[in-house]
Amino acid sequence: MLKQIRTVAAVALLTVTTYAVGVELNGSHPDTYVVKKGDTLWDISGRFLQKPWLWPEIWQANPQVKNPHLIYPGDVLSLAYLDRVTAQPGPRQDAPINAIPLADVEPFLKNLNIVDSFKELPYVVGLEDNRLRASAGQQAYVMGLDGAQPGQRYMVVRPTVRYGQPKHSDDLDARGNLLPGSGNLWKDYAVTSDRTEFLGYELAQVNIGTLTQAGAAGKQASTLRLEDSGREVRAGDRLVPVQAQPYDLQFIPHAPATAPAPGQLRVLAVADTLTSGGPRDVIAISGGAREGINNGTVFSIWRNGSHINNKVTGTATSRVDDALYASGSRVSMPDEYAAHAMVFRTFDKVSYALIMEGTKPARVGYELKHPDAQ
Repeated sequence: MLKQIRTVAAVALLTVTTYAVGVELNGSHPDTYVVKKGDTLWDISGRFLQKPWLWPEIWQANPQVKNPHLIYPGDVLSLAYLDRVTAQPGPRQDAPINAIPLADVEPFLKNLNIVDSFKELPYVVGLEDNRLRASAGQQAYVMGLDGAQPGQRYMVVRPTVRYGQPKHSDDLDARGNLLPGSGNLWKDYAVTSDRTEFLGYELAQVNIGTLTQAGAAGKQASTLRLEDSGREVRAGDRLVPVQAQPYDLQFIPHAPATAPAPGQLRVLAVADTLTSGGPRDVIAISGGAREGINNGTVFSIWRNGSHINNKVTGTATSRVDDALYASGSRVSMPDEYAAHAMVFRTFDKVSYALIMEGTKPARVGYELKHPDAQ
């Protein structure tokens, strides 16, 4: 977790010409801009640069700046000359601005996790008064909390999705088992339906509770008093200890250290929608820390080119043109740009990203490339 920095440089003289090849100034930029509460680093970057994700490279041109990523409401940014940027500090009364609105991603920071397994976790075996569902103020009875002490707090989580690559996801039932046929939807969006690698299970937080009574090891259920009224708990939900903010709150947009290989990264899912999303929607992608992805990494999202029948030189046919595979007389069309997205939470093999802007919806199965891809 990034530590909050309390000091910044008073004035930063930042050289742009070093990055003349990679960084292109936006011709419509103002001479000065006063940072306002509610601004985001991405939006301000767009005022100066045609590629907002290259903003850190400009700041880093001056090694005197201790932490140039922290910009505060009231700071005055100047771009009066084409070869330098200066920043004059404001009153420092408000929190530093972020690359994205935290409200757009906070539920995903707090409430989602990716794990390799979950069936060994403690689980809810029953509820107060034999209820089918329970919420704040009610009790859940839990097996597997051997050695736990009253007063300890736990998150109640629910396995929802199994992620894989290249097949994207399978929904899970109440016990965490695969729902038969749940992955059939993605065959229309995936390049292939054969699963080759397991990426992880998604656990969604449904409640929080405090242990009030520990049961005998392996013989009696422990008692958990629920505290949250947001979502109801059911038998089969799992428990993990509450952690103190296990995520970053600052995201600095930047390009990936290395460009992903063709077909390596794809959109696994779009949160709260079925198959597609636009700006400010959250997506899950098939890559994480092992691919060198970290918070702030920016990707472009592309629709893979269709494979269509050549109606001029090929044989007339009634087959659908928008095919996932090239074969016979089909002609392969170029890939089409859809959007840019920035990663805000990373696990080993899966990451969550926020769609920042785009020209068309980003859909499940679309490929992720370097943000500068053409």
